[in-house]
Amino acid sequence: MEKGNSPYPEEIRKLMEDTELFGRMNDPSASSFLKGPCGDSMEFYLTVEKGRISGVKYHTEGCSETRACAAMAAHLALGKTIGEALSISAGEVIEKLKGLPDDHLHCSILAVSTLYRAIADHLLRT
Repeated sequence: MEKGNSPYPEEIRKLMEDTELFGRMNDPSASSFLKGPCGDSMEFYLTVEKGRISGVKYHTEGCSETRACAAMAAHLALGKTIGEALSISAGEVIEKLKGLPDDHLHCSILAVSTLYRAIADHLLRT
């Protein structure tokens, strides 16, 4: 996405391009994969220690908005307890991503749903 033509604020553009939590994780405590109705797919990987998310990675080959929503969900979950992470909502992701277009609000649902599925995977393993 060209920075000069982007309709998003600078902080959102940075999140779309952020590589800190982007990628896959070797030997996670839990993981998940979902494909959204738009065709975008998303993966979440978690490391959970003593009930707290100590590591999180996400991967998507979706649009910039999908990536921004996944990055926001990952940043919100990092360092949280499992219970706290389960309180992250699509609405919270949308609120934090001021300027997310209406036709991409579903990306926040995909991000949070994928995060929840990774948490469920962790809970099923413990």
